[in-house]
Amino acid sequence: MSHAIGQRWLSDNESELGIGILTALDARTITLYFPATEERRVYSIKDAPITRLAFAVNDTVSHVEDWQLKITELKENNGVIYYIGDRVDTGETTLLVETELSPNIVVNQPQDRLFAGQLDRMEQFNLRHQCLQNRARLQSSPIRGLNGARIGLIPHQLHIAKEAGQRFAPRLLLADEVGLGKTIEAGLILHQQLLTERAQRVLILVPESLQHQWLVELLRRFNIQVALFDEARIQESLDEALNPFESAQIVLCSQRLMNKRKIHDAAVEAEWDLLVVDEAHHLTWEDGKPGRNYQQVAQLAEQTPGLLLLTATPDQLGHEGHFARLRLLDPNRFHDYQSFVAEENSYRDVADAANALLDEQALTQAQLTLLNELISENDIEPLLRCIQDDSVNADQRQSAKDELLELLLDRHGTSRVLFRNTRAAVKGFPKRNLTSYALEMPAAYKTAMKLMGSSEPQERLIQLLTPETCYGEIEGSSEAWLNIDPRVDWLLNKLAELKPHKVLLICSQKRTVLQLAETMRERTGMHVSTFHEDMSIVERDRAAAHFADEYDGTQVLLCSEIGSEGRNFQFAHHLVLFDLPLNPDLLEQRIGRLDRIGQRHDINIHVPCLTDSAQIRLLDWLHQGLNALESTLSIGKKIFDEFEQSLVEGLLMNLDSEHWEQLIHQTKTRRMELIAELEKGRDRLLELGSCGQKEAEQLISDIAAQDDETELPQFMLKLWDVYGVNQDEKGEKCIALMPTEGMLGAELPGLPDDGATITFDRTTALSREDVQFLSWDHPMVAGAVDAILGTPTGSTNVAIIKNRGLPNGSYMLQLLYTLQVSAPGSLQLGRFLSSQTIRILLDKTGNDLADKVSFEQLAPQLSPIGRHTGTKLVAALRQFLPDLILNGEAKATVQSNAMTAQALTKADQYFRHEIDRLTALKAVNPSVRDEEIEFLEQQAIQAQAALSQAQLRIEGVQLIVVNHS
Repeated sequence: MSHAIGQRWLSDNESELGIGILTALDARTITLYFPATEERRVYSIKDAPITRLAFAVNDTVSHVEDWQLKITELKENNGVIYYIGDRVDTGETTLLVETELSPNIVVNQPQDRLFAGQLDRMEQFNLRHQCLQNRARLQSSPIRGLNGARIGLIPHQLHIAKEAGQRFAPRLLLADEVGLGKTIEAGLILHQQLLTERAQRVLILVPESLQHQWLVELLRRFNIQVALFDEARIQESLDEALNPFESAQIVLCSQRLMNKRKIHDAAVEAEWDLLVVDEAHHLTWEDGKPGRNYQQVAQLAEQTPGLLLLTATPDQLGHEGHFARLRLLDPNRFHDYQSFVAEENSYRDVADAANALLDEQALTQAQLTLLNELISENDIEPLLRCIQDDSVNADQRQSAKDELLELLLDRHGTSRVLFRNTRAAVKGFPKRNLTSYALEMPAAYKTAMKLMGSSEPQERLIQLLTPETCYGEIEGSSEAWLNIDPRVDWLLNKLAELKPHKVLLICSQKRTVLQLAETMRERTGMHVSTFHEDMSIVERDRAAAHFADEYDGTQVLLCSEIGSEGRNFQFAHHLVLFDLPLNPDLLEQRIGRLDRIGQRHDINIHVPCLTDSAQIRLLDWLHQGLNALESTLSIGKKIFDEFEQSLVEGLLMNLDSEHWEQLIHQTKTRRMELIAELEKGRDRLLELGSCGQKEAEQLISDIAAQDDETELPQFMLKLWDVYGVNQDEKGEKCIALMPTEGMLGAELPGLPDDGATITFDRTTALSREDVQFLSWDHPMVAGAVDAILGTPTGSTNVAIIKNRGLPNGSYMLQLLYTLQVSAPGSLQLGRFLSSQTIRILLDKTGNDLADKVSFEQLAPQLSPIGRHTGTKLVAALRQFLPDLILNGEAKATVQSNAMTAQALTKADQYFRHEIDRLTALKAVNPSVRDEEIEFLEQQAIQAQAALSQAQLRIEGVQLIVVNHS
């Protein structure tokens, strides 16, 4: 092809440069200038990776002065093309020289790229088709937002997440008992709200001590990146007269910061879609009056559509405090405490009837009368007869019972705003076995504590509970204690005895951790991992991963107190408590690292204690009085607060043996009283609604089935290969990914510059927190799909087919279309409008063969060809292809119209059903808010309007030429 100044060319490798103008040439090189990006490139004439831009008859092109020409004729003079045609605005026949073409013409429509010679490799075209199919799958998946979290498949957690996460602006109190996963439930709800764009701006308020745990949990489990705001960061923005809370979409900060008026006012002004408050029982409400922290949250909650309150102890500060938290959720519904108490009392009889049904007991006449009155709009007599008739089939009786319980649950006073699961209801937890080891107190410790005894009770108590620190100060060496403390030898012997079982050791201080680790290395050569507060998140991940590695990892992980925050080590079942915390909640956090749903073994807790010491007395109180080591108690902190003064006196040895035993007895008696109160007030109907039962089991089955599928690994492996990402198998079902310089794009969304290690296996991901768990919900998967479909990559291709059953020299045109709707993501129109690819396969005469041969059947029969050969084939058939494409578009339009009509009907049925359901439910349960129904009514209107404007979009075109040679 001859070259001439003024010609228009396209870069084959850098399509983002736009249209290039040939500005200079000599015997060996040509120079192109790209006005749109102001870039200049010099190419060798012999093998320049560029394609001549030439439009055809019936194409519309733009002049540099922004008017358009519909081409009717082409001429060429000295290598420059002259386009003749009619101006779109005036209809006047006009000449447009190639040199006058607008540099801003975008050649990204598949048919335009095909005619311009912008051809992609066949594997890219196939990948684009696969991306289209998978995007449709993602948008219509009923488990979207639930299957991608790095969590075990726990029924009650997934039920709550599905029930609440898909609501408009959920306002809920998550009140599961300790260890049942409230943070995970909140994360799942948040994940769904973000994915479906129901929420975009989120404020998360947590106690200062839990900020790191939330940061890690959201990132590692849900791939949610949050901005951690501290006082310095906020003040810096305030000093510049800026609102710091408007600089990030998802903000995590300490509740304490809300005490500062300017910070609180800035948070209120920023406007949020969802507010999350952890440890909500700290929001004080006493004698009918809100505390300062309650008022701060109330002001935020009043202006924020969605609200999640988390607490394991909803009644910890009294029943009125529980009412106050419900009041935050819906001040209109819960406006008066006395009315709330009266309403609750009316539901107590309902709960008794539900308990009788659950316990297979015969219903009393009073309960039968109550049920008939309560569910008066339904004829429940057939259900009651079925339940009480012993001759009826067991399955039929159970079905009738389930239906009746469902009706009762709909009428439960707080079932839509309060979720409360208990260990008694959930079950599946391991047994805890305590073994204590009484070791003789070294005389040197006794001497040190006498010499260093502090007059300050708190300091003195620390010295008594951790005598190694006291001895170190006397000796002038913080490591001296290692030579005299019998716990050190005991630990080395115990680890040898337990080998190869994994052992988690937790103690209160970082210094103790580091000194123990060094001693173990010196005396045994054992390689151990440590985990403490001065390590970065990456360093902690590596330590945890080394501990988790079943084959090459360490046997023991030594943790300071931070090791009991937010980490999951349930693959281990031996826990060494080198010292004991005073606070029972902190003790529960430690044990909770192993005692979790999914733990397959009993938990063995090993506690070495020095005789005649505060250590052994504390163990006595925690075990004999509270039973806090072999059972889980949500009332531990409450009892501690009641007995703290006496307990401290006893630990300081200010109580003689008789009074100490009396304290143990009083503690045990109080524990039994509180347990009885809790069981008496246990609401099993609420628990039934919180766990989900059959619905949750089906949800787990659906997620597990998707986990077992091979589509995702096969798709991503192919995508990385085509995209140019280096892949290296790392064993244990892990793959190391590394970007390369030859990738299709400058970067692949979700893949860091220094690479990442991933797994598709949920079990591996749960034990390897340093490895990313890839699912259909993962940002790397969604980002990769968007990276392909958001560019022209793979939208054009020319291929050869050697099928002898087809005439040699004939051709086919494969066209890919989708239906596009411009609408807010929160409408989730993918539920109604199938985004499945509309595929048309035309022979040269315009017959559609798509229903006779699928894409998957055709693809293996095709052979790739070079770009230049492909360009020649397109040029040879150029006069026939435009009409064929128009024919294909007409056929695709017929299908798209049918899909749109079906989507409109589907959306109408869905919204009508949901509005009718909530309206009926509101009649028997005032917890259904008017805002929910109004939101659905507005969504129904918006959905109908958006769907009716659905547009057909061409996504790909492939020319297939028959060649028998």
